[in-house]
Amino acid sequence: MDFDQILAKCGDFNRYQFMILALFGFINIIVSMHYFTQTVISFVPDHWCYHDKLVNMTYTEIGEIYAKFEKPSCTRLDEIYGPHNVTVSSKPCEKWIYNYDFGYRSMNTELNWVCDSAYKARIGQSLFFIGSVVGTLFYGLLSDKIGRVPALILSNFCGFAGDFSTIFTKSVATFTLCRFISGLAADTNFYLMYIIVLEYIRPSMRTLGLNMAVGLFYCLGLVFTPWLAVLVGHWQIYLACTSLPILLVVLYYFVVQESAQWLVTRNDIDGAIMRLKRVAKFNGCRVPQSDFDEFRRHCQMTREMQGGDDKKQATLLDMFKTPRMRKNTLILFFKSMVITLCYDAVSRNVEGMGISPFIMFSLSALAVLPSSILLVLLQDRIGRKGMASGSLLVGGLFTAAAGIAIAYQQHNHNAILLACLTIAARFGVAISYESGSQYATELIPTCVRGQGVAAVHVAGFAASFLAPYILWLGTFFKAAPSIILGVLFFAGSFVCLLLPETLNRSLPTTIEEGEVFGKGERMFDFPCLHNRHDDAESDSELEKYKRKHSLIDAKQMQNESCSNGKRKQSLIDADREEQALKDAKH
Repeated sequence: MDFDQILAKCGDFNRYQFMILALFGFINIIVSMHYFTQTVISFVPDHWCYHDKLVNMTYTEIGEIYAKFEKPSCTRLDEIYGPHNVTVSSKPCEKWIYNYDFGYRSMNTELNWVCDSAYKARIGQSLFFIGSVVGTLFYGLLSDKIGRVPALILSNFCGFAGDFSTIFTKSVATFTLCRFISGLAADTNFYLMYIIVLEYIRPSMRTLGLNMAVGLFYCLGLVFTPWLAVLVGHWQIYLACTSLPILLVVLYYFVVQESAQWLVTRNDIDGAIMRLKRVAKFNGCRVPQSDFDEFRRHCQMTREMQGGDDKKQATLLDMFKTPRMRKNTLILFFKSMVITLCYDAVSRNVEGMGISPFIMFSLSALAVLPSSILLVLLQDRIGRKGMASGSLLVGGLFTAAAGIAIAYQQHNHNAILLACLTIAARFGVAISYESGSQYATELIPTCVRGQGVAAVHVAGFAASFLAPYILWLGTFFKAAPSIILGVLFFAGSFVCLLLPETLNRSLPTTIEEGEVFGKGERMFDFPCLHNRHDDAESDSELEKYKRKHSLIDAKQMQNESCSNGKRKQSLIDADREEQALKDAKH
């Protein structure tokens, strides 16, 4: 009896699964606020260099006075004789007049990190991404060493420490340090819980459960984030409101069970059975002890066939030692780089588009929920591979269209058109991101899932550093960024066709199973093109591999039983001979 079978007896889509999906939803709200905190606290409204004669003027009148200058926000006036009669000072600005959006005072406006000091906030953002690379690798490795739940709690606590300490920063040095600490939690505070849910839920319900949790709660968090800032009115209060709820994740230690699959890969079968019994009790399922004993024998036999105690624990490097695992891993890396790079480029376009960044942020965030609903409706019909490839193709078309429109309307923005294209681009990228996250998590074997998923996400974060340079190429050829992003999307769509399908399949738990997983599949094999009769007759290489080991296990158990029988018979014969000798003496 393998893990999927014993989990089905304990309940694989019951009360416990509903509970962890709800807790995963809370994680999504926290993550949405945490990831975009830097964006919200650094919103910069319309602003102009301060002058005493501008104090009693309206913002419209001030804007008209500065309109004729190339850099109105950073031009200091010496004298103002009238709306069209002013003299310019050679001194730099030291004080500004801000037209606060909805009365919200951001960090940049309070610390005057604008004009020549605008780079200070960008340094913090850069350190945030550097921290995310370091943290993703560290917590990914840690999750495969000490477990998913402890690593999840530590990661979120690190995010709390970084965001809360940012409240007290006044200098560039302390700000960048706090953003680095906050970045250590980026992504790991999401995907570790994602892995836990995926490993405890029925394969046929993964798409519905995971994507609806992401779609509903992540979208809710994104839409609510900018208006929370407006509600509290100040960036420091906003940081306090978004960071303090993270501390509630500590309580997950008492209600979320450690991954039983991971415990099996660590040879802690007793720990895995204990967690499964807790899940069964929570779900109200009665599982006889004989089923757990059979599961234990299966795990022990499987481990012995794979080298027993002499076998070393698998590491990330093992994913590159065999040809098929190496190919799949490199494709996952490339796909993550494409998605993250394009996502970062699209998400930058919420300011300077003729619409309040608060409104633009919320409108673009609304694309997350429809993308999740579309995933739920289509991903279990056309399969993971088809959805990943198709979403990248569609995302490329939307991103290219939005990029071209933005590039060619730099000086005469059509706000409605840009908003529509940006939302469409966000829609395509969101589909790609969500489908890609589930696909990668399912493809990577359980024994290296934590560090494998971490490495895939790190590759994406590393590629995001190229986004500013790709956008900078637009100064030479306006359509260059959109062309480059489009080519990357189309390339990602193509290589996804080389990956194996995971829909309704038992996922690989070891490197050996990962190597044979999907073997024999062709490039354009999609579940939607096969009828149920074909699916029933089909037999994957992984299923053959597992059945082969099951037969070997049964044979060994039979041999062990025979040996025990022979040993018992020998003892009986010895007793009989001893009794015969005693009788002869008498």
